[in-house]
Amino acid sequence: MWKDSETELDFLDFDYLIGMLKDIIEDETLLPSSVGVYGDWGSGKSSLIRMSIKEFQEKEDDTVCIIFNGWLFEGYEDAKTALMGTILDTIQSKRTLTAKAKKCITGLYKSVDKFKLLKNSAKYGIDFLATGGIGTVTELTFKNLFGKLGEAGKDIDQETVLQTIQDELSNKEIRENIKEFQQNFSDLLTETNINRLVVFIDELDRCNPDTILETLEAIRLFLFTGNSVFIIGADERHISYAVKRKFEEIEGQQINIGKEYLEKIIQYPIRIPRLNKEEVEFYITCLLFEKDLTLEEFNKIIEFLKSEKLKSFLDFSITYSLIRSELPETAEKVKESISIAKQLSAVLSNGLNGNPRHCKRFLNSLVMREKMANYKNIQLDRKVLAKIMLLEYFKTPLFRKIAALSSEENGKSEELKQLESLEIDDKNELKVWTEDKWVREWCEINPKLNEIDLRPYFYFARESLSEKVSFSTEKLSPNAMQIIERLLSKSRASRNEAIKKSIEVNDYEAINILQTVFNSIISDTQIDKDLLKSYLEWGQTREILFADVLSDLSSIHGEKITLPMLPIIKGFMTNTNKRKEIIELTSKWSKENTKLASALEKTFITKGE
Repeated sequence: MWKDSETELDFLDFDYLIGMLKDIIEDETLLPSSVGVYGDWGSGKSSLIRMSIKEFQEKEDDTVCIIFNGWLFEGYEDAKTALMGTILDTIQSKRTLTAKAKKCITGLYKSVDKFKLLKNSAKYGIDFLATGGIGTVTELTFKNLFGKLGEAGKDIDQETVLQTIQDELSNKEIRENIKEFQQNFSDLLTETNINRLVVFIDELDRCNPDTILETLEAIRLFLFTGNSVFIIGADERHISYAVKRKFEEIEGQQINIGKEYLEKIIQYPIRIPRLNKEEVEFYITCLLFEKDLTLEEFNKIIEFLKSEKLKSFLDFSITYSLIRSELPETAEKVKESISIAKQLSAVLSNGLNGNPRHCKRFLNSLVMREKMANYKNIQLDRKVLAKIMLLEYFKTPLFRKIAALSSEENGKSEELKQLESLEIDDKNELKVWTEDKWVREWCEINPKLNEIDLRPYFYFARESLSEKVSFSTEKLSPNAMQIIERLLSKSRASRNEAIKKSIEVNDYEAINILQTVFNSIISDTQIDKDLLKSYLEWGQTREILFADVLSDLSSIHGEKITLPMLPIIKGFMTNTNKRKEIIELTSKWSKENTKLASALEKTFITKGE
């Protein structure tokens, strides 16, 4: 298996991005500077940052590198002071301090303590615009507050609290403290012979909007001085959402306030592109080789592949014959992995939008299934397992249907055989998927499954077979989790906002979102009309979801269908052009719920049909 975290090994062709980032950092004419490493959740931002740090850590010069993970401090400490404190702690641990440096750092620590004041005073409606930007105010301890009030603290009212806070820390005093901090910070870098301070800020994607803004403000207001470089790894959309949320009441929608804010903070944006099919294939191949070979063999084959790629970068492809020409013994060990990578790359690059984290998690799940089978002395064919898992990821309802059909004595089904040949009769339970483009392409992938006993493959996937199992949001990006929250809220405005964000998630996440909402629907004894509306509106956002929706609807008994639901279902039918399938479904419901039969016919079948 592979560690589900950042890496210092470049399987993603990040060399040109690392080179660009390195050039910006080393260009003294650009200091101080700020760089945004932008990309989707799981796109490899943390890995790119780690690879860049490695470049500088291998040099013995006057560069100091710091990694700050704001997510680790979230909920425990103010983001501004956590960042400033981390930087001071690192400088103090990595440098021998002169008397002047000690004086500077002591003053800086005192400033950090001051900036902790008034953190909770926003509860009283106070906004000093203290930082000159978003108007955040720092922590005011009530111990200090009541100490200043003395006897007045026995009978305190809000007006007294407000006045005392204003007396404690005025705008003028804050501005002077900021200037003092900036000067001390610049002096400290000079006095400790730090020619370049490089601060990598990672995991902002995981932080709440307030933490994101506080971290960025700390850079702009306190630390952006001297020979400092700040590298911020983030999803632009997540930061824009944080800014929009902060300024949601500002009038004048003509400007994109999130974009404007980012452009003021980040000087040099570096965007990580989504991996295409060839890049996903190279990435998966390298991961598989890493487990197939010894460290020496792996390093040798990676060096060979990189040198070959440089000869014809755009046309490069890993093949068995290419490796055999240079490393014949190694080629035999990796022959199957080359085939597996080609089998998976096209589907995963499209369905996962070339997301490295999701690709790695897919492979980890595959290897876990193999290992579990080995404990039972069962040998699973990796190609068969991979093909089945593609269904599990992208067509869960079909995956469950085939599992049920394959539970007979020999683990085979005539229905699956018909589906794979794309010659299916009307009684086949899998008929609903024959018009699904994704399923038709899946059927063309080798090997064919209809002659294979699939029982052991589904046995080790039992956790995915229950229709009532909750999909794990741990696998989803923050955007996808926000969409789920909005769809489940039963609010029209939240639902509309979720539908707008559908373009921001890949097929895999869209499918997970669909199934999460459906699981919520069927978890109650009665179907909630608003949840059904969320489900069906989400289900029509992309074609890959249509057949899943039809399958899910067919699993609902007609007695659970009520009159107010019919216009919602008809809307799905109209918008997806699935009239024939919905008519067949309403025929089933009419038999199961005779009281609704007339309304079903009136809603879905026009006269003369």
